[in-house]
Amino acid sequence: MIIHWKYWECGSLQFVDSRSKTLREKVLYVAEHGKRGHLPSAMSLLEILRVLYDNIFDFDVSEPWVATRDRLILSKGHGCIALYVLLQDKGFFDLKELEDFCKFDGKLGGHPEYRVLPGIESSTGSLGHGAAFGVGHAYASRLLKKDYRVWVVMGDGEMNEGSVWESLMAAAHHELANINFIIDANGKQASGDSSSIWNLGNLKQKIEAFGINSFECDGHDVDELEKTFNEMILDKKPSCLIARTTKGKGILKLEAESSWHHKSTISNDEVEMLKNSL
Repeated sequence: MIIHWKYWECGSLQFVDSRSKTLREKVLYVAEHGKRGHLPSAMSLLEILRVLYDNIFDFDVSEPWVATRDRLILSKGHGCIALYVLLQDKGFFDLKELEDFCKFDGKLGGHPEYRVLPGIESSTGSLGHGAAFGVGHAYASRLLKKDYRVWVVMGDGEMNEGSVWESLMAAAHHELANINFIIDANGKQASGDSSSIWNLGNLKQKIEAFGINSFECDGHDVDELEKTFNEMILDKKPSCLIARTTKGKGILKLEAESSWHHKSTISNDEVEMLKNSL
């Protein structure tokens, strides 16, 4: 059962509902054990992945590699803690795997690795590759006569990569109606605002010019996300959602300070501070 989205303002911070808060607590749990990670990028993704796994995806944890499963390609690989949390939440693997995040003998690293655990569909991290990989998966379904859907999650900074636009053209040319792209558009990159680093102008118009149907919504509103995802599934063309999000959503310090984009060392005191700020 999905808990419907409610939020209210407190200064510049919007509070999230109980399920989203629980998922964020688990992200911090991973950071507490691994002592590192891209926390703000994971926080901006959580509602997107939550709605996909709660309400949209066709998957079976007892048969994680069945040929007809839906595929999620997290092209924005540095946001992987959010993916790990959702996969563990759905029962793909045990909590112990989260506790071993980024440890020498652990299976979950700072970017996803293909099939190292059930549910991880691709090795990503070098931005711009996931879209092409997703197009390959979508085209393969036609060749293999298998009915499944492919979802590719990218960041808005990742849209700077030319390979993304080539992939959009390929999806449109081959009329791959079973692929859906999602842009986690939080407006930030590692070194600053996305618009100042590489201004893409009207992203919606650009996407449509490449032959892809585009949608926009609040990327933290679970009702809007579910409605939009269902519309995308019914679309007869490849489609792309621009999900407007907040980097670090739910913790003001992560939202406000770009130095948190990636931390190679996170102390116990910092984790406690973040927990208390959630």
